[in-house]
Amino acid sequence: MVGESEVAKRLSSRLFELGVFALPIVYPMVAQGKARIRTIMNAALDPEDVEFAADAFEKAGHELGIV
Repeated sequence: MVGESEVAKRLSSRLFELGVFALPIVYPMVAQGKARIRTIMNAALDPEDVEFAADAFEKAGHELGIV
């Protein structure tokens, strides 16, 4: 969970810039203050793909001050 909708939107946008497609889930789909990021994983991903995504989340999270 990310919290505020604007933070989730900025995180989603930054992840996209880093090569990771992750949608923000914001109010009214979730309660106010409970925004989150949705990713889609599948069996075709290899360990390097997952590591790439995790690194992008870490980088973007640090840049936005949420990690």
